[in-house]
Amino acid sequence: MTAAADQPAPRAGLLAGKRLLLTGVITKDSMAFHVAQRAQEEGAEVLLTSFGRVRRMTERAAARLPTPVDVLELDVNRPEDLEALHGELARRWGRVDGVLHAIAFAPEDALGGKFLTAPAESAMAAFQTSAFSLKALAATLAPLMPAGSSVVGLDFDASVAWPIYDWMGVAKAALESVSRYLARDLGNQGIRVNLVSVGPVGTVAARGIPGFQHLAALWPQQAPLGWDVEDPSIASGPVCFLLSDLSRGISGEIIHVDGGFHAVGAPRL
Repeated sequence: MTAAADQPAPRAGLLAGKRLLLTGVITKDSMAFHVAQRAQEEGAEVLLTSFGRVRRMTERAAARLPTPVDVLELDVNRPEDLEALHGELARRWGRVDGVLHAIAFAPEDALGGKFLTAPAESAMAAFQTSAFSLKALAATLAPLMPAGSSVVGLDFDASVAWPIYDWMGVAKAALESVSRYLARDLGNQGIRVNLVSVGPVGTVAARGIPGFQHLAALWPQQAPLGWDVEDPSIASGPVCFLLSDLSRGISGEIIHVDGGFHAVGAPRL
């Protein structure tokens, strides 16, 4: 027997052969960037989306992946962008096996303790971009998704009212409801829809929330497993699990990746 024959066979990646569209990459510190990196390591083919002034930042991050990838134009609130995205993916791939929704936005006057004064248009903007967009993206891509495909969204626990989170918290509650209705309506096509509810991570987007540091400070004190606010890779494994065939019986679920914070009712003494 040769020495080469003694070597273990290469490990088949968890996502080998999967074609995944990932939104939400801004920099290499974005949670979605770490999902993309992990997905490539697990054998997936990946494309990213971005738009506007942020797109150049996304393209720089895309070039730093293990295998550099293209960035497709997508403002999720523009029907023409969604239509063009569908056409481009149909042309390039013919199918999409998984989608990561990592999109959220609320105007400044809807955050940071301004719940009672926020105008209706700001609350509606938060809902459209942070919650309705999950439906818009999933409905656009569902015709390209074969049975066994997966839609995964990034979430922040909406079961309680958090300090400073205000209308973004309301939008996240809507996101959780949207995911359940999508799980209902896409299940007959064999498409799974799930969320990963992540504790506070100091990404570029999160640090733009007024008072973010005060909210984030709760986690190291209370999470039973502890919590590192500076670890944007924390959700990459759970997201890749939900995008993989190992989660084939899971839909309409919210997986908490928060160090156990959601399970503890009072600060530890």
